[in-house]
Order: sequence, then C-alpha cells, then structure tokens
Amino acid sequence: MMTGRDTVADGVAGGPARHVPVLIEEVLRFLAPAVGDTFIDGTFGAGGYSRAILAAGASVVAIDRDPTAIAGGTSLQAEAGDRLTLVQGRFAELDAIARDLGHERIDGVVLDIGVSSMQIDTAERGFSFRSDGPLDMRMGEEGPSAADVVNAMEPAELARVIAVLGEEKKARLVAKAIATARRQGPITGTLQLAEIVARAVGHRPGDQIHPATRTFQALRIFVNRELDELADALAASERVLGEGGRLVVVSFHSLEDRIVKRFLADRSATIPTGSRHLPERELAPASFELLTRGLVEAGENEIRINSRSRSARLRAARRTAAPARPVDAAAMGVPTVPEFEGRS
Repeated sequence: MMTGRDTVADGVAGGPARHVPVLIEEVLRFLAPAVGDTFIDGTFGAGGYSRAILAAGASVVAIDRDPTAIAGGTSLQAEAGDRLTLVQGRFAELDAIARDLGHERIDGVVLDIGVSSMQIDTAERGFSFRSDGPLDMRMGEEGPSAADVVNAMEPAELARVIAVLGEEKKARLVAKAIATARRQGPITGTLQLAEIVARAVGHRPGDQIHPATRTFQALRIFVNRELDELADALAASERVLGEGGRLVVVSFHSLEDRIVKRFLADRSATIPTGSRHLPERELAPASFELLTRGLVEAGENEIRINSRSRSARLRAARRTAAPARPVDAAAMGVPTVPEFEGRS
C-alpha cells in the first residue's frame, strides 16, 4: 500500500533522500494560491505543500497531529515569518482551529491522507516492518497503541478490523494467529507481528506486497481513526471555505478515495435521482462545484522519480455560496468497526 503526505525519493548520486510532495504541480493548479490568500494545509508532514503555497505569496495555517512534524517545521516558519502558522492538532477540527486564529474565511484547503514518509522511515514510531521497532502506530503519540489492540482485542473483533480496514481476505486466520501468539507473551515489535501475520497468510511467488501489509494498514487506520477523521475534515472544510475557495484531497487507497468521492458527489449534485420504485429525493443546493471529473493521477515521469506516487489519487472542488450541511458518515462510506476500550 502506498501512503501519503511528503514522500521520499532516493537521493541523487549517493546523496541524502529528499522529501517530495506528491502531485505538487496538480495540487497548486487546483488550489491557485495568490498573494493575500490564506490556505489550510491539514496534513503538514514535511511541509512540501505548505512550502509551495508560501512560495506563491499566500499564507498558510499548517496542521498536523504529530508533534514531531510540527517541531520539524520551525525552520520553514522562520523563513516565512507570520505567513506560516504551525498548529499541532487534528485536521478534523480545522475549521475550529481557523476560527481560533481569527480566520473566518479560508481560500483553500489541501489534505494529503495517510501516514507520512517520516513516520514510516522512523522505526521507533512502529508504522513499518521494514525495520524492527515498537508496535505503536500512533500519529499523535497518544491513546491506545497498535500493541494495545493486538494484545487485548477479542479475536472476532480484531478479524473484522483487519478485514474491513485492511481488506485482508484471510483476516480470520490472521486474528487467530495473533490470539495464539499472544498467549505465549505480549506482541510488542513490528517484525514480531509481521512474522506472525506472514505465517498465517502465506506468501506466494510473484506477490507484489508483503503478506503483513494489509494488517498493518488496518491497525494504523484503526488506531488513528483515520477514516472518521477524514469524513470530519471534509465537513470542516465545507464549513470554513469561503465562496470560491478550493478543496484539494490526495488519497492513496480505495477506502479513503471512496469517502472523498461520495462526499464531493453528494455536495455537487444538481440533478435529483430516482426510479419507479423510489421517489426523487429533494436536493439541497450544491455546496461544491467539481474541478476534477474522475481521478487525477501521477504521470509516468513523477512515478519514475518517486515510486510512492503511483497510487496517489487527487480530487478537487470549488466552494459555492450554498450553506454547509451535516455529514452522514455511513453514506460517505465510512465503515463500521468495533470500538476499543480506552480509545476516545
């Protein structure tokens, strides 16, 4: 699975790796930043989008739930001065954050969904099994960790989490293997869990992904409530954008993209739908106008330079004057999964 925010391209001629924001040209084209505008970068990461928006002369409120990302943005803040405001927080609350900062109207919002490359590349964060680390996966470094979940959740509930959020066909086998392994002692490391899952799932020659990839995806999404947060962030963007404001969302797998697609389809609908069995439903005024028809994806050149852009999917829309509406998370495709004790 490909993941989001600023991705990492290999360094040239043995040089250091560099952070490369995915689909940056397309993001800027749809955001259309200009001097005097104010934008929200809801997933600051390594600051790639924020830096590009600032270079166009606009101001940015940059939000990230990861305190490490915010701490890493201090050098960019020093360059930009008062045009960049860094906020540790959840992008689901971006409208409240903007209001607290005195911004009643925002000209654009950009969201790059998923885990950042910095998080993946830091073994101590526990997001990846490329190297061993504690089984953590918490973006905000608070609340129950992935280790808490795999060691305490009932096998049937764990299987559902892995099946729904990881789209793992062998989720029951994985949950059973985890339950068996934890009887011998707690599962605490990324490689330890990856080996347990790999034995349960198996690995066939030609498989393009590691057998533990889907389970790790499921746990990360579950621990951080990523899909619920995304739905809330889309609703918050609708509330905070002024007329003509732009919303640009980059996602990396079908679960995320389905939510974005359904939200924008609902908010941009102008023709009632119905059939001889169901009456036409009355439509509220469209609050967004689509700027993209279907998906915008990375071109061959970007994929060659940055392989992680291969799965990137961009959708964009422009805010109308119509009022914001409440969000129906289920209708948007946010799946229902078991709750976990201790998680707020």
